[in-house]
Amino acid sequence: MKHGTSPLQALAIAVALALGSAATHAVEFTDPRGDDKGPGNYTYPTDGAYKAGSFDLVKFSAVKSGSNVDFSVDVASNLEDPWGMGGGFAVQMIFIFVKTGAPGGRADTWTGLNMKFAPGHEWNKVIVLSPQKKARVTGEADAKLGALAKDVLVPNITRGRGRTITGSIPLADLGGDGNVDGWSYQVVMQSNEGFPAATDFLTRKVNEYEGQHRFGGGNDADCDPHTMDVLDGPDAKQAEMLAYTCAPDGKATKSATLKMVKK
Repeated sequence: MKHGTSPLQALAIAVALALGSAATHAVEFTDPRGDDKGPGNYTYPTDGAYKAGSFDLVKFSAVKSGSNVDFSVDVASNLEDPWGMGGGFAVQMIFIFVKTGAPGGRADTWTGLNMKFAPGHEWNKVIVLSPQKKARVTGEADAKLGALAKDVLVPNITRGRGRTITGSIPLADLGGDGNVDGWSYQVVMQSNEGFPAATDFLTRKVNEYEGQHRFGGGNDADCDPHTMDVLDGPDAKQAEMLAYTCAPDGKATKSATLKMVKK
């Protein structure tokens, strides 16, 4: 302790230094409420399991905690487990794309999302927060994602409590420079699908009209982005990122194109 510094002042300095240090190892982003409509006109399935606000992303954080990174996503509705998944939530499934600063990166995603990333916004790793068991998620990735599967990371345990879904990933698996607050992120809000199409990675489709377990407002062909909400940023606006057009044959003439968000 420096001469003339009281114990109380020393404590205040220590707390400030600790908070400053913690701030360099964490990021938090908020997202507008009420924008869980995809490009602007998507609607929820009709089954009562899909409560209003269930797919409305309102906050995302990544915090370096020892040798792990803790990820959390908040939605605008209390989480429920009507399908008995066992982890405190059931209908949501979240993809957290991370640009870690490692060399390379990918602009493509997979069938069932129908979106890509803009040049300069390529992702290195994607974390999947799913109510499905880890073995099921990684098995689906290995079976359906080809070369992308090696960059898919699934927490050993994913939990939902209140309105928050959380999971942790070893920092070593994420790679990059470990500078969590310097990384870029994009969060894609999907829905847990236990019986996906043969080529889809556990993703629930958006059709032209909503059904008991199908979102509506999209296109029955695979040219529309299958997500209800993504993370907004100063240069990453949801309506612009998810805008798409379809040709008469159902192919995309303009694909949804995502951008990363950075602190």
